[in-house]
Amino acid sequence: MARTDTGKWVARAAATGGSRTYRGQRPVKWYSSLALICILGVALVWYSRYEKQHPSSAGQPAVGASWYAALSFDICGTVEPALPATPTVKGKTPGLTSVGSGVIHIAPRVSSEAGANATLGLFASEYPGMALTSTTVRYPGKTSAGPTVGRTFTLGQKCPKGTKDAGKPGIVQAVEWTTPTAKASIAAGDPPSLKLADQQEITIAFLPKGVAVPRPPGTAVAAMLRAVSAAASGSSGAATPAAGSGAVTPPTGSGAVTPPTGSGAVTPPTGSGAVTPPTGSGAATPAAGSGAATPAAGSGAASSGTANAPARSSGTSGSSG
Repeated sequence: MARTDTGKWVARAAATGGSRTYRGQRPVKWYSSLALICILGVALVWYSRYEKQHPSSAGQPAVGASWYAALSFDICGTVEPALPATPTVKGKTPGLTSVGSGVIHIAPRVSSEAGANATLGLFASEYPGMALTSTTVRYPGKTSAGPTVGRTFTLGQKCPKGTKDAGKPGIVQAVEWTTPTAKASIAAGDPPSLKLADQQEITIAFLPKGVAVPRPPGTAVAAMLRAVSAAASGSSGAATPAAGSGAVTPPTGSGAVTPPTGSGAVTPPTGSGAVTPPTGSGAATPAAGSGAATPAAGSGAASSGTANAPARSSGTSGSSG
């Protein structure tokens, strides 16, 4: 009896497991897991793309970057001349250099010059004769050049005679303008910690407290913008012909020379052996491989296209006479 009951229970369970009710149940958890995986995958791809297109400024400038900034000095009311180009010391050139005309080139060569290390203090320490700390500043040069050149000025020191702020104690400041329309931002308490940035304007000053620090001169800013523009245009390496000139620039290294605009001359294919006649010569350039030589400008002779074609007899008119 017990075996019969057990057999019936097993048969009933088997019938229930394969019933339409069981088969009709959807695997909700499986679909939910699949949807979650897809959502996470899309989110990770988006985040990776965003990070690539918007790199963190904390790691900039990276090694190999090429930025430019404008820099000036105002010591006791005297705007110093543009800082000369950084001299090469023992055959080595640092990554943060002055290129002259009041422009700093920010191009880290090693990790110690990149990222958060690319500061005004590092630039000052790598420039011979220059000094910048939270309490001292020195514009490099010979003392004979003026009362503010080649001398170290310390916090609270009075400005020397012959300067605009003579007799007034000064403080060391480093002020930056991040954009042409930005307001001045002072590196509070520690000028050397000012981080360098692309197209930044900086003035290092030793002035009485409360005196407004001027922006770098327009000549320095213009030189910086020219350097930025030159660096951007230099990346392509090719000059674009004027619009509508009809001139086509030959491929680099082809050896073909583009004729002047409006000359009417056509540049022959590279390697054809044909020479383009001078503009206005009236001579037509023969087709490549024809074997004909281009006549000299002004000769009046046209290319016959046959190397051994006989010339017309010059004595015909004489015999008739």
